[in-house]
Amino acid sequence: MTTTPHLVQHSIGRRTLVRGAAGLALAGLGRAALAQGDKTVRFILPNATGSGVDAITRGAQTALAKALGHPVVVENQAGAGGVVGLQALARSPADGMTLSVVSNNVVILPSVLKSVPFDMPGDFTPIALIGSTPIVLVVNPKVAAANSKEFVALLKSKPGQLNYASGGNGTILHLASEMFLDEAGASARHIPYRGVGPMVTDLIGGQVEFGTVALPSVQQHLKTGALRAIGVAARQRLAAAPEIPTFAEQGLPGYVVEAWFAVIGPKGLPAAEVKRIHAAVTQAFADPEVKDLMARQGNTISITPSETAAALFASERAKYAALVKKAGVEPT
Repeated sequence: MTTTPHLVQHSIGRRTLVRGAAGLALAGLGRAALAQGDKTVRFILPNATGSGVDAITRGAQTALAKALGHPVVVENQAGAGGVVGLQALARSPADGMTLSVVSNNVVILPSVLKSVPFDMPGDFTPIALIGSTPIVLVVNPKVAAANSKEFVALLKSKPGQLNYASGGNGTILHLASEMFLDEAGASARHIPYRGVGPMVTDLIGGQVEFGTVALPSVQQHLKTGALRAIGVAARQRLAAAPEIPTFAEQGLPGYVVEAWFAVIGPKGLPAAEVKRIHAAVTQAFADPEVKDLMARQGNTISITPSETAAALFASERAKYAALVKKAGVEPT
């Protein structure tokens, strides 16, 4: 799986410092992190806990704190497919102390929502594309299908009757499922959730039959049998889950979706800050423990220059607009 740009895819007062210290204890950073500086870097994630972006950011949190020289806290601000968290980031000071890790969702939103309260990427500063995470289509174990051929046949035998979950309207998970249905010539009902966590909970409980999701979000559930993988939307099998076949192997060669993730900041971030943060991100994801964790999650790390990230955001927005139209997704 590649991660290149052609993917189809405050100064702090005493009471604030006390609250920051409490947050650090919960995050597992401890008192040692406080010695790095008297400011806290906030990573506002426009995703709920349990998402691929959440797993990636928290997996690198300690290394990011070390590289940035400040404690790092992760804040999940999910809602409206990511609009809530992104709006909070857009309103933050451009001082390098408030950042975000985001996915393809951010460039898909303008095509699937009738109204977005910011410009993407105009109201943000792309800092680095970090890499990509694999997308798998999973079903509740009670679904009578063990592979893509059987699952497509089931969908066609019950047109529009099965339900699929997503982390919200306009997310990459929503679009990935629509792209699968388009490729398979089948139909199903979309049930959007306010984040990946509740989506996966209902998949396991059987309230919805299937969904596409980032592998890190469901790895443990696949191992325990709580969910079953139908296939991975990648060009080749994954080292982290070699038992999951690609859809190309199963007769759907056109179904390839790769979810990339990137670091961004508010609009107007000074060039010196972009350079500093980029260097810290590079250092953090080169940490041996982080590299090992990313590999076990199935992620591919390939950090780009900030200029490449900025160009990617613009080109990916145009590409996903075409894909949204092809898949027949109506703006909401």
